Amino acid sequence: MSLSPIDLQIMWSRLISVVEEQAQTLMRTAFSPIVRECGDLSAGVFDAEGRMLAQAVTGTPGHVNSMAESVKHFIARFPPETMKPGDIYITNDPWMGTGHLNDFVLTTPAFHDGRLVALFSCTSHLMDIGGIGFGPDATDVFMEGLYIPFLKLAEGGRMNETLLAMIRANTRLPVDTEGDVYSLAACNDVGCRRLSAMMDEFGLETLDEIAAHILARSREAVLREVAALPKGTWRNEMTVDGYDAPVTLAAAVTVSDGGIHVDYEGTSPASSRGINVPLSYTTAYTVFGLSCLVGGRIANNAGSLGPLTVSAPEGCIVNALKPRPVASRHVIGQMLPDVVFGALRQAAPDRAPAEGTSCLWNLNVRGVAEKGESGNYGFTMAVTSNGGTGARPARDGLSATAYPSGVKGTPVEIAEAVTPLVFWRKEFRPDSGGAGRTRGGLGQIIEVESRIGAPFDLLAAYDRIDHPARGCDGGGDGAPGRVALASGATLRGKGFQTIPPGERLVVMTPGGGGVGAPAERPRAKVAADVAAGLVSPGQAEKTYAME
Repeated sequence: MSLSPIDLQIMWSRLISVVEEQAQTLMRTAFSPIVRECGDLSAGVFDAEGRMLAQAVTGTPGHVNSMAESVKHFIARFPPETMKPGDIYITNDPWMGTGHLNDFVLTTPAFHDGRLVALFSCTSHLMDIGGIGFGPDATDVFMEGLYIPFLKLAEGGRMNETLLAMIRANTRLPVDTEGDVYSLAACNDVGCRRLSAMMDEFGLETLDEIAAHILARSREAVLREVAALPKGTWRNEMTVDGYDAPVTLAAAVTVSDGGIHVDYEGTSPASSRGINVPLSYTTAYTVFGLSCLVGGRIANNAGSLGPLTVSAPEGCIVNALKPRPVASRHVIGQMLPDVVFGALRQAAPDRAPAEGTSCLWNLNVRGVAEKGESGNYGFTMAVTSNGGTGARPARDGLSATAYPSGVKGTPVEIAEAVTPLVFWRKEFRPDSGGAGRTRGGLGQIIEVESRIGAPFDLLAAYDRIDHPARGCDGGGDGAPGRVALASGATLRGKGFQTIPPGERLVVMTPGGGGVGAPAERPRAKVAADVAAGLVSPGQAEKTYAME
């Protein structure tokens, strides 16, 4: 029976509802606060060929778009004809998963009336998987934690207790880590049950017809958007701080009738430290940046992603090869949309924003849970935060917003409940947004101290300190970031550092760049910024010539 276009659209929407319930299950059962409170996850449904049909609205581009490729690796390792109900597959391979060891990817085959009809996959960030910890100081991936190849987590409904024992033994947070594994498994299980119920309701035996509809329509929609762009190749370079030396990110963006291709020839070589990026993660954020410009209203699936392609020389920092360290791959990887925007701004200046903070400014902290427990890491947490985004051609940038990652900021109440830290300040950083006709988003000032008089570790992985976000078309640069102690000492932007007892950590996140000459900004908007405390009177007078 052939389905009508209306039937197909209803079923497509239903699939999106199924995977959103899948994601919400993960959020509500996760042990890691970065998943439970901030949504650092992905969830999606794939056909039996490994093509992503629908993704949950909840999730991050780095997880979703790299998961879209990892399912193909699961199928290569576990062919569909060998899959059975109750099987669950797992990996955290950075090069065939989501780019570093802290993200576990689980894939579960979905059966309906005894027949394999789809696969559900999900990803979440686990706070601790051993090694030296979630920071950039390792010199190879083996120092960074437990490395899980493609394995069966469950077979025929029976959990792999040997693997679970290995996982528990290789983390500072065994209860949380095992709990997160079960949370991921439950998430996929909900998806499988909801899909089977949907197929019963609509009388479907397979997803073949709806899969063909989804992929074809999505691809056509992206190609229509690409067709509206000028054809040609545009180049851009951006310099960021790196670990111990600046890193150049270079891109050539080619727009053709068949899609858009980004080549990172000319980008700096891989680093000796853990800011390297596997190509899977490079691709994930690059195509997300492209999608923001040409497919913001188009569903994200294998069809819409197909016309957007990426290449990078082997051994460069955005195509680092195993066993390079990659724990903090987001520091470089999340900068890539800005690199792409800078190139495409030359072709479509009305679409692309100025540069923003981009990479997450998380407070990755760990320490003893109670005073006197020396040597015991009683807590480990990533308190998510960020600076400002770049101004858009017609709108100001967003303040304290984690773009392009999409994770929410960790509520102070949650951080204080699960760590022995007290947050004395968490507020907008005045004058940090780049001036312009449209202003860059503001950063934050965050001030933290141990409330038990004990030291705690900061696993710093920050950028935009030496090379702040650049404005464009006459707009000003965003303010650079800063990491320091309240007593005045400046800390490094990357690497493990200890905050002494009685000292307060002060983190000042960067601002986004502005667009257009500041003199073109409406006086009423400048006055409103001053009244709201976003721009100081002195800065308004100096930069915007306000009296």
